Amino acid sequence: MQATLKSRCVFTGVGLHSGAPARLEIHPAPAGFGIMFRRTDLNPSVDIPARWDRVTPSKLCTLMDNGQGVTLSTVEHIMAALAGTGIHNALVSVDGPEVPILDGSAAPFVRGILRAGIQIQAQPLRAIRVLRPVEVREGEAFARLTPADHLEIDFEIDFTDAAIGHQEKVLDMANGAFLRELADSRTFCRQADVDAMRKNGLALGGTYMNAVVVDGARVLTPGGLRHADEAVRHKMLDAMGDLALAGAPLLARYTGHRAGHAMTNRLLRALFADPTAWEWVTCSDEMESRLPGAGVAAYGADAGIAAVAV
Repeated sequence: MQATLKSRCVFTGVGLHSGAPARLEIHPAPAGFGIMFRRTDLNPSVDIPARWDRVTPSKLCTLMDNGQGVTLSTVEHIMAALAGTGIHNALVSVDGPEVPILDGSAAPFVRGILRAGIQIQAQPLRAIRVLRPVEVREGEAFARLTPADHLEIDFEIDFTDAAIGHQEKVLDMANGAFLRELADSRTFCRQADVDAMRKNGLALGGTYMNAVVVDGARVLTPGGLRHADEAVRHKMLDAMGDLALAGAPLLARYTGHRAGHAMTNRLLRALFADPTAWEWVTCSDEMESRLPGAGVAAYGADAGIAAVAV
């Protein structure tokens, strides 16, 4: 069945690239509503559906566009949190052009959603089943979707910086795996890239507190890594959020090699451009049990994003 929040949850912070204060609210929504972003700083407010065909090319984040020049950037972490907690219907209001970066991961969003509570709705859930392989490439990088009866993510990265190096991880995203394995992994970058972005007026809100910054073999962020392979985990988190823009849960295996936001969006466009490559399915109870948000529940006031299956 479909699900929404039991009550509103609120997040405040700054935009990663603008450095401007940002406030985001997630509101419950009726069955069949989907995920909708709303820019509340505009008069009148402007809505942008959380869909793959509303994404505009951007190298550094996932950027949404309403088709008339109104944009909202850095939506990937909140989309990953909604997908990972099994929220299918929500109105996400933001008082500016950028989602707050918070700690650079999806964990604060997950905590807020779980504290607000999850409301099961009396309407069947539909999913998108991939029927045959679809792939996009650019040089050595590629992203691929292949048939599966659940969402699985396989990601590989390879950086010259020894602090990152070569990392690969495969996860079955069913039954809370996103919360346990990926949600707290932070965005990462090289110190040289940070310096270059700031010269170009970007990453103005970035700090060592909301990103893992590396310089060769050194991790400059105080406290170091949350996971030895935090970098590839965060790339998987990003992929989860970008895939959620399909508009419904995906039954597929996603394989990414040096892939980024733009490539994952190109992959979705390639999928939906071929009507023989996918189909809608109404989820049975057994199918729902294999979805990322199935059976997720928070426990303990200080449990962070710890989750159990119920």
